[in-house]
Amino acid sequence: SDPDAAVYWLARLLLAGEDLMFIARRLVILASEDIGLADPRALSMAVSAQQATHFVGMPEARIILAEATIYLACAPKSNSAYKAINSAISEIKSSGEKAVPLHLRNPVTELMSQEKYGEGYQYAHDYQGHFVKTKNLPESLGTKNFYTPGTIGYEKYISERLNEWWTRDPTE
Repeated sequence: SDPDAAVYWLARLLLAGEDLMFIARRLVILASEDIGLADPRALSMAVSAQQATHFVGMPEARIILAEATIYLACAPKSNSAYKAINSAISEIKSSGEKAVPLHLRNPVTELMSQEKYGEGYQYAHDYQGHFVKTKNLPESLGTKNFYTPGTIGYEKYISERLNEWWTRDPTE
């Protein structure tokens, strides 16, 4: 969150001859791991910088990398996606792989239909607000929570949206 320090250290890396793709990869990782959903444009910015750096090369790549570096330094921060995937992986490792709920299984054969695959599935776009309050986790996980949105940047709106969806009366 310090654009002056960020661009200074970028300049040091460039002058030391660090591989441009290494720098670009670190920016992509930073965008998803440390900024994440607080500013979803950060990942697009970092990937665009990587592609442009690869396409243009030095000496102009320094400007592209500086733009991305400064943008990322000034972006709101959230590691909620990082924490969510790590939590889900930890759950699977500790409790094992659980069966996909039948209503989420695609009945591509007659036998699958007889086994009730897809039964009770509700297509969200057929409902008010394009949302259906349904349980999609394995039964044994109940209402386990992996993702908790932050309160900064765009995640504030994600939090509000999720709250509105899950507390809304389904008859509305």
